[in-house]
Amino acid sequence: MSKVLLSGPDVGVLEEQYVLAALQSGWVAPLGPDVDLFEREMADRVGAEHAIALSSGTAALHLGLLVAGVQPGDAVITSSMTFAATANAISYTGAKPVFIDCERETGNMDPELLETALVQLVAEGVRPAAVVPVDLLGKTVNYTDICRLAAAYDIPVISDAAESLGATHRGQAAGSWGLASAFSFNGNKIMTTSGGGMLTTNNGDVAAKTRYLATQARQPVLHYEHTEIGYNYRLSNILAALGRAQLSRLDSMIAVRRRHRRAYHSHLQGIAGVELFGGEDYNDDNCWLSAIVIDPVITGLHASELQIHLAATGIESRPLWKPMHLQPVFEGQRALVNGNSQYLFENGLTLPSGSVLKDDDISRVLEALDSFFAVRRA
Repeated sequence: MSKVLLSGPDVGVLEEQYVLAALQSGWVAPLGPDVDLFEREMADRVGAEHAIALSSGTAALHLGLLVAGVQPGDAVITSSMTFAATANAISYTGAKPVFIDCERETGNMDPELLETALVQLVAEGVRPAAVVPVDLLGKTVNYTDICRLAAAYDIPVISDAAESLGATHRGQAAGSWGLASAFSFNGNKIMTTSGGGMLTTNNGDVAAKTRYLATQARQPVLHYEHTEIGYNYRLSNILAALGRAQLSRLDSMIAVRRRHRRAYHSHLQGIAGVELFGGEDYNDDNCWLSAIVIDPVITGLHASELQIHLAATGIESRPLWKPMHLQPVFEGQRALVNGNSQYLFENGLTLPSGSVLKDDDISRVLEALDSFFAVRRA
């Protein structure tokens, strides 16, 4: 029996054609026409004026922070409920992350806790250098409130939109909020270039400085001249070609993932103590990953038991992110917590969600869920 993966890459004939054309063009380099076109097409897609193709989403976050002026020793506020790349990028700059806990329903940064953190830090004479909210599993944060709070203290927002390409907040696309946004095209994301990322911004100076730093900070002279440390962070032309093919299919891939979400939503209704993570309104989400939260008190079951049950039938699943304030590597870092991210980590489980999955794959998952929750359906 084949394994049902969580979110495998969805590539086919179109991607093969784009990559082959790039190879045959001779542009086998970290620049070329597909890089230029990919950047333009991404900017158009998210409604930003500029986009810079980079080697990873982490690189995009790192450069976004540097260009925002983050310095060693600064405090940078970010979400605790996220993958390590967010906090790692802050650490690369020498700054210290300040972790903010999340809303129970979405797992996204709690604006009320953010406001408390800002008040406390400023009262202590600490002005945070940036706020880095994370769009979890394809649902955007409350940009309206977060950007308002950051603006009140004149603090730039660098959005970690690694998981939210194609999602919107109040009609405005992820990637168009704040000073800059970072996307990831890792192999398990909603679209992929195998590895890669993009920084989007409406600020021309931010775009120019990001492009400069990403190409080893080379001065515009004929010989190799450098006045500051740069990075080898540019995306190759071949991978950009792959990205262009994927971007052209983005809406259809989101539609498939949304169909999976509806199937889970419909199927799990009526099971007391089991809820769809992210809430029942997911029309603005890209539905990158679908997950459920199991209340062990009501169900008498644990998410870890479901993961074992699914694995026994060849179905991949994974706990929600372990909060950064609970990670050993960030022990001792400042955090404002309400217990929500720890609860979601201990009781949440992501389910197969990829656009390459067939209806038969999802049916296998639903049958496995049925057998696990059999005696608990109302």
